[in-house]
Amino acid sequence: MKNINLKSLEAFRAIMQTGSATAAARQLGLTQPGISRLLASLELLVGFQLFYREHSRLIATDEAKLLTSEIDLLLNNADRFLALARNLHKTETGSLTIVAPQSFSSGPLADVVASFIQLYPKISVSIESHSPLTARDLVAQRSIDCGFIQLPENHPGLIVKTMLDSELVCMIPAEHSLNNRTSVNLTDLSHEPLIMLGQGRPSRQKLEKLFQQNGVIPKIRLETHSIATACAYVQRQLGIAIINRVLAQQYLNNQLKLVPLEPTIYHQYGFIYSAYAPIPRLVAVFCQHCTQFFSIND
Repeated sequence: MKNINLKSLEAFRAIMQTGSATAAARQLGLTQPGISRLLASLELLVGFQLFYREHSRLIATDEAKLLTSEIDLLLNNADRFLALARNLHKTETGSLTIVAPQSFSSGPLADVVASFIQLYPKISVSIESHSPLTARDLVAQRSIDCGFIQLPENHPGLIVKTMLDSELVCMIPAEHSLNNRTSVNLTDLSHEPLIMLGQGRPSRQKLEKLFQQNGVIPKIRLETHSIATACAYVQRQLGIAIINRVLAQQYLNNQLKLVPLEPTIYHQYGFIYSAYAPIPRLVAVFCQHCTQFFSIND
């Protein structure tokens, strides 16, 4: 059997609605001979006559009446398919899986995803959190669409776009003697119990090098990889946390205060996606949105 021509089905439906080839032609923006050819090709395909002529009108046969509902269903499905395809092209629908450190997900990522969904309310988003090593591999292998990771990053399977800078600050209990300072230096912290994050990571190594250069031996009371945990212990007055400003802001309350650290130490976060395939349309749109969002809200 030959493939069904959607135009011939549209011609059939238009004739059923209007009762004549001329009116059907006007409805579809075709010529009357064009409508007749489409009808003839459909009758050839099904193997029987669909209309008979009575004066100037085309009257549907009983077989044509039985086919009407199925043809309507086919055309409606085709319309839905085209609408979906157009929406996908416009990035109005689809799903996006993003990986990021947990504190980043509940802080700056939450803000940017919320603004993205406002623009594209039919998009579904899934947020995952993995170790940096696992996150890199999952994005490179395209098991996850994209993500955010602390820089520097040199995984060969990733495209990295610098997205966000944030300096280290001190999270201090509100009643602490240092809370009214405009900044705190490493010497000021020499006798303070510290809550430290990211042991073994490049940012932590940079901080430890600065302590050493300033002749300060830090008094580390607690170690953690969780900013939420660090802030919880600061709130209980167990020490001062040296922490990323943009990630720390979500945990601020009247019992905690952020004070800039001197010298300034910056963290950078990058947007990552796989280098092994062209960037998907939705990922590209989300990346562009993130760039604009962080440039405005930095």
